[in-house]
Amino acid sequence: MKKLANLYLFLVFALLYLPIFYLIAYAFNAGGDMNAFTGFTWEHFQTLFSDQRLILILTQTFFLAFLSASIATLIGTFGAILLYKAKKPVQASLLGFNNILMVAPDVMTGASFLILFTLIGFQLGFVSVLLSHIAFSIPIVVLMVLPRLQEMNQDMINAAYDLGASEGQVLREILFPYLTPAIIAGYFMAFTYSLDDFAVTFFVTGNGFTTLAVEIYSRARRGVSLEINALSTLVFLFSILLVIGFYFISRQKEEE
Repeated sequence: MKKLANLYLFLVFALLYLPIFYLIAYAFNAGGDMNAFTGFTWEHFQTLFSDQRLILILTQTFFLAFLSASIATLIGTFGAILLYKAKKPVQASLLGFNNILMVAPDVMTGASFLILFTLIGFQLGFVSVLLSHIAFSIPIVVLMVLPRLQEMNQDMINAAYDLGASEGQVLREILFPYLTPAIIAGYFMAFTYSLDDFAVTFFVTGNGFTTLAVEIYSRARRGVSLEINALSTLVFLFSILLVIGFYFISRQKEEE
């Protein structure tokens, strides 16, 4: 039974990672396409770094992800605390609305934002994309932080209040240190969702701003170049570093 389970896991991971490794391998292909590997080269990475437009879009995408994840984490953390303190019927209703946003199709979410921005006459661009990313990232943060709150021993908070601690002291000295692993997890999840979002961004981006996902889609319609493979390789390596960093930070916080 154990061998069968291991085989199943191997097949699942192979299905997930083989296409990625296939894409990475052809980032070093001396040929101009993915039909056959003809030799090793760094040419496509050189082309990537000389493409100023793509580098600018890459920078914009990461800046957008960092900023939207930071704001969403701040709002989502306090939202989870308010949900935790709310009465059970109110908490259940608000949590239900939060979960609806999680399961709603991205196309519907993007179209809704587009209709909203059009109705109020809001110009599409960086700010419209930022607001949209913050909006769909907040429910993710709430769902990461709220279970941690529900696992918390309420006696710690009650004891702090009995000893004369203020609301701010309870937040700084008890809640935030306890919630730090969940907050970090929520931030990384929000960052990842923002980084690779296409559907919502496609609806709300303007002519003066675009993200990596939308740009790759636009270029893929004209034929995928190996420059995109090189870019995907760098983004994948960066994602690995993020996962490793998240692991060590979470482990350190859990041990404190």
